[in-house]
Amino acid sequence: MGGRVARVARTWAVVLGVVAASALLPAVPAAAHNSLTGSDPRDGARLAAAPERIELRFLATPKAATTEVTVTGPDNVAATGGAPAFAGKRVTVPFRPGAAGLYIVTYRLASDDGHPVKGEIRFTLTTGTPAESPSASASPTTVAPTSAAPTPASPTPAAAGTDDDGGTGWLWAAGAVVVLTALGGGLLLRRRAARR
Repeated sequence: MGGRVARVARTWAVVLGVVAASALLPAVPAAAHNSLTGSDPRDGARLAAAPERIELRFLATPKAATTEVTVTGPDNVAATGGAPAFAGKRVTVPFRPGAAGLYIVTYRLASDDGHPVKGEIRFTLTTGTPAESPSASASPTTVAPTSAAPTPASPTPAAAGTDDDGGTGWLWAAGAVVVLTALGGGLLLRRRAARR
């Protein structure tokens, strides 16, 4: 009877090990895919003053050779003020504001695994910018409060969703460890009871 219990215990340990490993496997390929983790201004923001630049933050370091960022304003007018600059996981693009209205920042880059990643953020300027010199002096003081105001609105759920995906894999792994530990403890108690 002791041999049968040991065989059942080994079978369950193998099954639970496979379940734990399969729970962790989806997290490994996901790490190879790059994704947007945040931006300034945030997606959905309404700004009274135009920022000097637009910043995109990514999960992994984007490569300059495979990253494209475009900014268009009302009536599809280009609003990019120069080439993107790369600093670690951040890409910044000089912003050339125009009329009040919706601005769309479109990005496209390649992940480490070769898959293309693309997306966009949208923000609205509530006032047009007549000249660049007043916007340059006004933007450093007003961008932070106006872009911080919509923080809870739309980008936070996206960031939370990314964190939740990683957290779910670890929860599965932790659950599998707890089950394996409980199973091992139960087997030890059963063996001790059988010896008595």
